[in-house]
Amino acid sequence: MARTRLADRLAAARAERQAAAATRVRREIEAREGAQVLVDGRQLTSFCGNDYLGLSQHLDVVAALQEAAAWHGVGSTGSAGVSGHHAEHAALENEMAQWLGYERGLLFGSGYLANLAVMQSLLGEGDTCVQDKLNHACLIDGARLSGCELKRYPHRDVEAALRQLMSRREGAAILATDGVFSMDGDQAPLADLALVARTQDAMLFVDDAHGIGVLGPEGRGSLAVAGLGAREVPLLLVPLGKAFGGQGAMLLGSDSVVGHVAETARPYLFSTAPAPAMAAAMRASLRLIRAESWRRAKLASLVARFRRGASALGLPLHESFTPIQPMVLGDNARALAVSQSLEAAGYLVTAIRPPTVPADQARLRITLSVDHGERDVDGLLAALADALKASPEPIPA
Repeated sequence: MARTRLADRLAAARAERQAAAATRVRREIEAREGAQVLVDGRQLTSFCGNDYLGLSQHLDVVAALQEAAAWHGVGSTGSAGVSGHHAEHAALENEMAQWLGYERGLLFGSGYLANLAVMQSLLGEGDTCVQDKLNHACLIDGARLSGCELKRYPHRDVEAALRQLMSRREGAAILATDGVFSMDGDQAPLADLALVARTQDAMLFVDDAHGIGVLGPEGRGSLAVAGLGAREVPLLLVPLGKAFGGQGAMLLGSDSVVGHVAETARPYLFSTAPAPAMAAAMRASLRLIRAESWRRAKLASLVARFRRGASALGLPLHESFTPIQPMVLGDNARALAVSQSLEAAGYLVTAIRPPTVPADQARLRITLSVDHGERDVDGLLAALADALKASPEPIPA
């Protein structure tokens, strides 16, 4: 059999994506001030970022980064185990662990990297990882990298999660879930999952990328809303690229578990540590998240206003009460057309298509931020109504 030329395979794959309206184009953000972005020379109001609390450009956060960069430089100079672990990293790890009630924190360069590290370090052949089918890709990829058996249950189906854990009793097990699901915006049934994990001797691991900072008292996230803590959720991931407005991720757990990850996880051992200046900036974000509850109050008010307005206009909304408001349109071409109509009206809302979401689940993923005002929300709703009328749902063949 003749060898396949890789260039031919890639060309064919790209042609298939183009035919399915599934190609992706990066948009260049030329400038940004709050929710206002400059794209191709036009000012647009962005409703597709994750800066929920408006901290990425907060003067205190920016000043903390600049001052730390002046003292420590830009890069960390090495992996954490060699020369890259700085005082700012240690301070952020300690402050985050204390805030959320865990023994130890471990800072990673990204949430994706952290989830690969956790799974690869804690699980192996003969072990089991049970996950919600709508978990973020990094949780799924991490389990696959580990060599364990990956079992996935229907979205938010606690009984199915229990059956998956009961189906295999050998080896160790992790039950992993998002706290808030990134594409649907709904919340995991954490209290029930914690009970399942405890009865099945599994470790519950929660990635709270879209809940931390936004939900619960002091913004302590999905666990606080569910009344849970380190005892019920032994392992928690706090990504810093959403409500914190920065970059990186903090793994939280017991000294023994987090210490094991720090000493054995290849994605951690062989990666350059994050910049000390970014850690300093995230310490400033943490202080603001704890002190300024008005940000969460305003965000909740904007979410409620958007949902009331969408309901009054008869717009198709998913059941979500977080800043992530999905509008499922089904067809790739229709999602793109509506997104383009919104851009013509002055709003940046990216069309989300497979494989990011399941087939026939293409959508607009509308995200709200403290940087938005009521006029922004009302304007988007009017533009959405017009765009959906101009791109009606296709009639089934």
